[in-house]
Amino acid sequence: MEKQYLFTPDKLNYIIGERPKVDCILCAVVNGDKSVKSLEVHRDKNFIVSVNLYPYNLGHIIIFPVRHIEDIISFSEEEIIELHNLQIMSIKVIKKLYNATSFNIGYNIGEASGASIKHLHLHVVPRYLREAGFLDILNGCRLIVESPTETVRKLKECFATIINQDS
Repeated sequence: MEKQYLFTPDKLNYIIGERPKVDCILCAVVNGDKSVKSLEVHRDKNFIVSVNLYPYNLGHIIIFPVRHIEDIISFSEEEIIELHNLQIMSIKVIKKLYNATSFNIGYNIGEASGASIKHLHLHVVPRYLREAGFLDILNGCRLIVESPTETVRKLKECFATIINQDS
């Protein structure tokens, strides 16, 4: 059987290195640089929560520090606590919105690990029971069923609701 592929043409430019002309894309997001696409859903004193531009699964977010650091050993104690709380809040939000049943959470630190951005960021990837559909099995590709723009809208609203409830 000949394999068929779904294409995401927008990612090709990223893969071949055509990216915004900024020193660090996440620092550009932090600074509100209009030359980069921001998918920010929540910001607090030390961190930003953003939808991943090229998600592995529905609801895939990244959490990154406002200050540019490249390794977890650079976190302050305050940042560690704040990041932990944001991870918990993010899981609550994604469970509430998308009914995720499991999560992969982790960093890619350094180029050899697969990190394409030096600015440290934590991936929170929701997983779903029986998520492997026919596209995954037959073609080895993923189908994301919601536009990242819609994901941003929903997550922003849900983060705001949870923050207001906790206040």
